[in-house]
Amino acid sequence: MMALPGGRHLDSIPLQEQRLHFMQVDSVQRWMEDLKLMTECECMCVLQAKPISLEEDTQGDLILAGGAGPGDPLQLLLKRGWVISTELRRIGQKLAQDRWARVHSMSVRLTCHARSMVSEYSTISRTASQEMGQAEKLLMEKCSELSTVTERCLQVENEHVLKSMKACVSETLSLLGEHFGQLLELALTQEVQALVRKIDTSDNIYITESTTGNLFSLTQEGAPLCRIIAKEGGVVALFKVCRQDSFRCLYPQALRTLASICCVEEGVHQLEKVDGILCLADILTDESHSEATRAEAAAVVAQVTSPHLSFTQHLTSFLENMEEIVTALIKLCQEASSGEVFLLASAALANITFFDKMACEMLLQLNAIRVLLEACGDKQRVDTPYTRDQIVTILANMSVLEQCGSDIIQENGVQLIMGMLSEKPRSGTPAEVAACERVQQKAAVTLARLCRDPDVAQEAVRLSCMSRLIELCRSPSERNSSDAVLVACLAALRRLAGVCPEGLQDSDFQQLVQPRLVDSFLLCSNMEESFV
Repeated sequence: MMALPGGRHLDSIPLQEQRLHFMQVDSVQRWMEDLKLMTECECMCVLQAKPISLEEDTQGDLILAGGAGPGDPLQLLLKRGWVISTELRRIGQKLAQDRWARVHSMSVRLTCHARSMVSEYSTISRTASQEMGQAEKLLMEKCSELSTVTERCLQVENEHVLKSMKACVSETLSLLGEHFGQLLELALTQEVQALVRKIDTSDNIYITESTTGNLFSLTQEGAPLCRIIAKEGGVVALFKVCRQDSFRCLYPQALRTLASICCVEEGVHQLEKVDGILCLADILTDESHSEATRAEAAAVVAQVTSPHLSFTQHLTSFLENMEEIVTALIKLCQEASSGEVFLLASAALANITFFDKMACEMLLQLNAIRVLLEACGDKQRVDTPYTRDQIVTILANMSVLEQCGSDIIQENGVQLIMGMLSEKPRSGTPAEVAACERVQQKAAVTLARLCRDPDVAQEAVRLSCMSRLIELCRSPSERNSSDAVLVACLAALRRLAGVCPEGLQDSDFQQLVQPRLVDSFLLCSNMEESFV
């Protein structure tokens, strides 16, 4: 799923583990904790199935401490769903290891959790459909079948018979997982329908705010829930909120939720159906809206124009409104009061330059190069590799235009691009390291494209860009051993060498320029640090 830069946004349903509290305890204590979630009739099963001795692999068992809040069906479904999904996965692991005692005890526990989920949800759910009832029945039948067959396996000693029974257990476990997934989807769909209906019909700002917040929380659970929300009219309801002046203070929250939903194809299709692009253009161009509102609208634009999502490439309504949107986004970049606002606006522009080549020509006419390069000197707006990644992406895509070179020189852009070749992570987190690699790679690509212009090439040579490119090629640590950065640097170096061959030592020319690109790549990618 596509996430916006900086990790702001979103294939199984991942359930929010941070909301759950787990503990490592012995088997008796686990039974006592589980007892809180079981009905009386289940206690005998649990007591019989729990091992009294502590097995080595049971110390890491996760149990749910406490149930869902009273009257909160969504939390009940998410928490119970997480527990049951985990149990299914672990039973599969123990089955692969032929740990039959554990397989059986965990199967009984799984049955207890499934029965508890069905019982508790039936108590607090709003409606009970025939389809839900049928799904519950199928699930419990498969749970009972799994418990029965695993119990029989404990009594079998013949390995050939046990091997055939293992295939039967595996098939039963697979079907049980399918029935559980169907039941959970039906129940979640029912709850989403209720939320969407409440947003659609409410004229109370507090109810709408609370319900929209609940919907946003659901979008953070992953793509499957976003699909459910889109299919059940969530996009339509949220754009209805964004078209009512009485709900202006809720626009940022509604738009943030829309950005999350539009990470899936169903969300983008619904946005197109309700003229969502036109609504976003109206919000972005209306300066009476708060900066926060326009920033969240930019986030939705960034999401629906993501180059990583193939289904966003045919938004005809976007092309019709592109000039207004691009103009508004450049203005938002220029006036941004914080790094986050600039990041969202620049991310939208970066994606748009992939979306349609005409956008690059628009940006050139709007003096976007000056705006972006000036922002690089403002620490309040640009102070992370994630933001510089967006800026250099825009420059790289604009550099295919001939006029771009002169504008870059005029704004001292070559020196700034060279600085990006030295981008280093501060924290060392994988996300930041990856962002720095992207900045280095795109900076090299931008240089290679711009250096078709002799004036840009001469400026790059004057600023010792060749020395830095050679260092990046020869020293894996300088590029974090990134192959993508290496290829881009070799290409840029070869372009500059054509303009100023005297700037290279013989060894550099013979190893980095003269051979085929693939040969130079193999040489540099296999270099040890001590070689330099």
